[in-house]
Parts: sequence; C-alpha cells; structure tokens
Amino acid sequence: MSDLKEIEQAILSLPSHEFEKLKQWFFDLDYQRWDEQIEQDIAEGRLEALAQEAIAEFVSGHCREL
Repeated sequence: MSDLKEIEQAILSLPSHEFEKLKQWFFDLDYQRWDEQIEQDIAEGRLEALAQEAIAEFVSGHCREL
C-alpha cells in the first residue's frame, strides 16, 4: 500500500473508532516530529538570535504581562 490514493481509500473505509485512533496517532506523530525539529534547531543554535532578541527586549522593559 504505497500509493497515496490507496492510503486515502483505506482511511476513508475505516470505521469511526478506527479513524479516531488513526487521527490521534497522526497528531501525536506530527507533534513528536515538531518537538524533535525544535530541539535540533536549538542544539544547532538556529534560535539563538531570537532568544537574544527576546532577552534584550525583556531586560529593556519592552514586555507586558499576558
């Protein structure tokens, strides 16, 4: 089952409870991959400039309580 159309058809034929399980699995996988990407970006220093900018704004008082 490697063809996208076949996968779509299989998903459409799932009973409701199985679809809900698949949907939750997919969301969990997506969140896990997003977390891994953020961790990798942090480890590689890609977010350092944004962090420094946020710290500078906080120190200078350019922030407000949410």
